[in-house]
Amino acid sequence: MMLVPGIMLVLIFSYVPMAGIVMAFQKYVPNKGLFGSPLIGLRNFRLLIDYPDIGRVFFNTVYIAVMKIFAGLLVPITIAILLNELRREWIKRTFQTLVYLPHFMSWVLLGGILVDVLSPTSGVFNQLLGFLGIKPIFFLGDNHWFPYVMVASDIWKEFGFGTIVYLAALTGINPSLYEAAAMDGASRLKQTFHITLPGMMPIIILMFTLNIGNVLNAGFEQIFNLYSPPVYESADIIDTFVYRMGVQQAQFGFATAVGLLKSIVSFIFISISYVLAYRVANYRIF
Repeated sequence: MMLVPGIMLVLIFSYVPMAGIVMAFQKYVPNKGLFGSPLIGLRNFRLLIDYPDIGRVFFNTVYIAVMKIFAGLLVPITIAILLNELRREWIKRTFQTLVYLPHFMSWVLLGGILVDVLSPTSGVFNQLLGFLGIKPIFFLGDNHWFPYVMVASDIWKEFGFGTIVYLAALTGINPSLYEAAAMDGASRLKQTFHITLPGMMPIIILMFTLNIGNVLNAGFEQIFNLYSPPVYESADIIDTFVYRMGVQQAQFGFATAVGLLKSIVSFIFISISYVLAYRVANYRIF
């Protein structure tokens, strides 16, 4: 009985909407609905292949997502190891709380904060650059800087959550291993590479495997709240492209075809990652 509400939510919001996939093969007309709109076969997919900007959109998505995946592993692992070295528990817990807080904030709120902080005229960051004699940079309006701002701000928001996950993994390492290594003359750095990291490897593989499926999810909410037409060249990703095509331009069939293709590719990536996790590290998620 406890499972029924969760199952109903999944059925209503995850499985029932999958009927809309048929729009990818239709010239969808809203007043005719799913069953009245004419079928056009793979025409939407051919239009997708011929669309002039689709290659750039896919590249932007993969480029930003891959940077987020690797930075999202490296930063929390590093912070977790450093926190684990602290001997004063109140300092460790205070820092954990502070870095975890942004995880609970929405990108609507954080987007407004970033716009103010990175403003080329009144932003704190650019004022600091001006004090150092560096010209102001329009971070959210420059195609060169925008992807890196997305990655850095995403890490700032989410690395606290990852840090807690890796700290939990560190508690499972036997302390006697460190004692034995210290008696053999191993430095803290050698202990980190030969005890800490191998002990964390199962959870690192798990997190990496789960993130591989998101290689085409570069963060719609974040980019939607921060991008603008001047940075479409480097900021436009699959999800924002689908939003503009489907919601703003009412090309429902074409937008559904793009979303379906993305889902198929993501499914292939996550399936491959599960197989690799088992074969390379002998680790099963299910």
